[in-house]
Amino acid sequence: MPLKMNREVFITCAVTGSGATQDRSPHVPRSPAEIATSAIAAAKAGAAIVHCHVRDPDTGAPSRDLALYRELTERVREADVDVVLNLTAGMGGDMVFGDVEAPLPLRRDGTDMIGASARVAHVAECLPEICTLDCGTMNFAEADYVMTNTPGMLTAMGRMMTDLGVKPEIEAFDTGHLWYAKHLVKQGILESPALVQLCMGVPWGAPDDLNTFMAMVNNVPQDWTFSAFSLGRNQMAYAAAAVLAGGNIRVGLEDNLWLDKGVLAENWQLVERAANLVENMGARVIGPEEVRKRLGLVKRAPLAR
Repeated sequence: MPLKMNREVFITCAVTGSGATQDRSPHVPRSPAEIATSAIAAAKAGAAIVHCHVRDPDTGAPSRDLALYRELTERVREADVDVVLNLTAGMGGDMVFGDVEAPLPLRRDGTDMIGASARVAHVAECLPEICTLDCGTMNFAEADYVMTNTPGMLTAMGRMMTDLGVKPEIEAFDTGHLWYAKHLVKQGILESPALVQLCMGVPWGAPDDLNTFMAMVNNVPQDWTFSAFSLGRNQMAYAAAAVLAGGNIRVGLEDNLWLDKGVLAENWQLVERAANLVENMGARVIGPEEVRKRLGLVKRAPLAR
């Protein structure tokens, strides 16, 4: 892919994630009401897309509860600001092994393995415009945790998403994930042109150096749309790099808790800073209707009860 700056940029805000950040910042939202409020504030600050997980309202632990997704979706859809909704479908593929001498049985604490239909059940009910598809298996940060997405599982989930009319956002944590995504498109499981999120600096995927980033960018087909992010202090640097490389931006508390050194961020502040960055680079931030038109998205209400 030739290097060409993107002049019309959309911003995704990853509102809360599923990581253990709930006790590290008071701004990480937990309940559906808090997540929706934070998402709506991000939209008002310039985010065209909000990427949402749900959490247990009491503990802040990651959740797959359909009722929580339903409440979140309804609150976002009823808001006084328009925004494209992107729900995670990454939950339910978590394996935590025993110790190195006895890896089996898997540890109950942290292991969450369910079938393809269950992993997209909330997508089928809530009908967001976009849902994520983590396009590979990888060692993920902790010593014995593996994020599990087998070829068979990805084929099944990808087909379900396509049949639902929800556009998968391919989350690529390394070049092999892009290779498999292209295979899914070639097989007709995913539609082309596809949407990709390049996930940089997540242990132990693609490191967030610029050589690796450009290797990822150069593996994205020219007619596809991509965004990119990195973690922590590198969040805004990779927002700029993504725009320069022809892509779009993701920011938010899922990936970074800090606005400045020692200053905890709110989602809307990270979006506002990213929007200022785009404009100072001479580009334009586009809104949800332009994103829907560009990506062929349809805004729908959740299924009737």
